[in-house]
Amino acid sequence: MQFKLKTLLLFFIVLVSVNITAQKSKRQVLEARRVQLQKDQIYINALLSNTIRTEKNVLNQLKDLDDKISTREELIKAIENESNELGNEIYLNQLEINKNKRALEALKKDYGEMIYSSYKSKSQNSRIMFLLSSENFFQGYKRFQYMKQYTAFRKKQGDEIHIKTSELQTLTDSLQVKKDQKKKLLDVQKKQQSVIEKEKKEQEVLLSKVKQKENKYKKQIKQFQREESRVAAQIDRLIRAAIAASNKKSGNTSTTTKSSTAFVLTPEAKELNSKFELNRGKLDWPVEKGYVSTFYGKQPHPIVRTTTIQSNGVRITTEAGSKARAVFDGTVLAVQVTSGNKKAVLIQHGNYITVYKNLENTNLKTGDKVKTKQEIGTIFTDKITGKTILGFEFWNNTYKENPKPWIYRM
Repeated sequence: MQFKLKTLLLFFIVLVSVNITAQKSKRQVLEARRVQLQKDQIYINALLSNTIRTEKNVLNQLKDLDDKISTREELIKAIENESNELGNEIYLNQLEINKNKRALEALKKDYGEMIYSSYKSKSQNSRIMFLLSSENFFQGYKRFQYMKQYTAFRKKQGDEIHIKTSELQTLTDSLQVKKDQKKKLLDVQKKQQSVIEKEKKEQEVLLSKVKQKENKYKKQIKQFQREESRVAAQIDRLIRAAIAASNKKSGNTSTTTKSSTAFVLTPEAKELNSKFELNRGKLDWPVEKGYVSTFYGKQPHPIVRTTTIQSNGVRITTEAGSKARAVFDGTVLAVQVTSGNKKAVLIQHGNYITVYKNLENTNLKTGDKVKTKQEIGTIFTDKITGKTILGFEFWNNTYKENPKPWIYRM
């Protein structure tokens, strides 16, 4: 029975220790996420504070506020998750402290009883008599050894009490540190919540302005969407023409759907295509710094919710003067001129094409080889809004895809 109890106690101790280690590892991940979000928030706030504020720019002001609020809400959620994990660690630490306290009390009790027993027979005479009363030399030697072992055991018990006391103090100190960490996190969360409330009030004021001129803004959005559709159609035509050229070069005159919508790849291009696919989720960002301000797909407009927009790729807001960069090795398929004499560069990576839009200039031309992170051109900065936004699209032959699953932590 006693053996079973000891086994169960040992199992519980191991389980608590494993839980503490696992919780610590999980919290480290959450802490790293929270720290990164805090850095992102500082960067986004600094980036958006440089944009120009005018009456004509109310939609951009609202979009900026929306981005700030979204990032702040994500940070608050990350703080909440980390705080919950700290709470779990505090709970497990308290269990460990309680267990150590019980063990220490048991040790002290045993030690006290042993000291009392020793005190009752401590006189030198009683020890000598204990030895002299031996029936023979062998028995006397055994008694002498027993006395030595007893003294050593007393010392060991004293050392164990010292170690347990030290462990208990360390755990108690650790518990206080965690409690202090949790308090700091909750203070940060409270400050963030206070700022978000102010930003939402500002957002309400701007939304009321938008409401008054909603039809005007709907027209602006539709005009932008028409331009996006026109550019997408141009890109589609360029890709189809390149596919037709690759078919002709290879001697493939087939008119099947597959041959008209997929490149005929050379052995070199097939190898590049395979490498590109192996890097799904690990491709570099098309800018050195920035954040995604519009994601891929059909979605309600972030401000004028009654209007639906179609985003053929992602829009990345970055700093003025920033350069677009190739996400992977490839060949320039085409350089397209868009409205306002801006440029779009298409880079082929086997069957995949990455598109970099809204460039002010580029030195690349069709057929140029590019390397990962190579600068493609300077991203255009809007003189009215002060915004520097790269349009980034991802095509698989003639089909548009969401770039997010391909780019590292997008």
